[in-house]
Amino acid sequence: MRQNVVVLGSTGSIGASTLDVIGRNRSKFKLAALSCDSSFELLAQQCKLYKPLFAVVTLKETAQKLSERLKKLQCSTKVVFGVESLCEILSDSYIDIVVAAIVGSAGLRPTLAAIQSGKKVLLANKESLVMAGPVMMRAAAAGKATILPIDSEHNAIFQCLPLDYSKTGYGGVLKLSLSASGGPFRGWNLDKMQGVSPSQACAHPNWKMGKKVSIDSATLMNKGLEVIEASFLFDLPTDCIEVVLHPQSILHSAVHFADGSVLAQLGNPDMRIPIAHALGWPDRIESGVDALDMRSIGKLEFSEPDDYNFPCLRLAYEASRVGGDAPTALNAANEVAVAAFLNFRISFNQISEVVEYLMNTYSFSELRSLEAVEEADLRARSISEARVCKIQS
Repeated sequence: MRQNVVVLGSTGSIGASTLDVIGRNRSKFKLAALSCDSSFELLAQQCKLYKPLFAVVTLKETAQKLSERLKKLQCSTKVVFGVESLCEILSDSYIDIVVAAIVGSAGLRPTLAAIQSGKKVLLANKESLVMAGPVMMRAAAAGKATILPIDSEHNAIFQCLPLDYSKTGYGGVLKLSLSASGGPFRGWNLDKMQGVSPSQACAHPNWKMGKKVSIDSATLMNKGLEVIEASFLFDLPTDCIEVVLHPQSILHSAVHFADGSVLAQLGNPDMRIPIAHALGWPDRIESGVDALDMRSIGKLEFSEPDDYNFPCLRLAYEASRVGGDAPTALNAANEVAVAAFLNFRISFNQISEVVEYLMNTYSFSELRSLEAVEEADLRARSISEARVCKIQS
């Protein structure tokens, strides 16, 4: 029997990779719904190819344009708009799997709705856990949802952990190692990075990603967010989670055990591998990615990250140790700063300056509800936007 799948953020890089894997396994999965923000032309083509029951966009105006396009394509997919409509679909009992691939804080409410409804949630939207980790994990326990990570690093850790890890707790685990390529500026200092452009920062050497996550990779904030995400997913303090620079992006992460063993997951740098693993789990399905030829690799390099020239990583660790709404505020400040950099309002190095200013001025508090998360997010964005404006003046 085929499982019904919803892909949130289907027009992004993770969404496109997910559709590719599903297309190779049509006997196992059926697309129930696709969603995106505003890329209705691409969404229309996806609807024509995969024939989901629903297509969801953010705004009414975009929905009208999509409906007109689908009519011309003779596609019967029903078009709806807005977060409420999307959450209603996610809560329906016929949905089995939700792929949460919306970038940034926009993915928070839909991802939480899927978790509260007890779905199998394939999580790529790390920001939702960073922003609302305590709220998300409580909801998962209450709704008996299954959260499977599809970030390559967290999926690698999931594959290396004991099968009963969630029941036994630490299970002899000493620490986790998250690998990081180092991005396009690995080995650079602050002076050299001062004048880099958005196009340079988006030119990741190994992975094909959207602009936001590419910038985060260049600043190492992406790895900092992943440290916070791993802390919530695997119930470990951040002091037990280290980042290791690995420019080849072949070893995706490792788990260190009390007996001295280290288990790692290796594979070619292609997001279809973790997506296929999570979609098929506990079975294995075709991903479309060639198997790794270990004889042709040559060498694998590892080193410590540089948190002086890449301070965003240090700031993420600090936010995780503070706890409460500190990660929420960190994420909000970073999203504001990255958007400002992409719009040529601030320099690359000033991304971390905006985030550090927020961390030094924000009054942190506990997170007890989704409303508290959203309030903290808005407050941090306001402070960060004011800082961007001051830098510009």
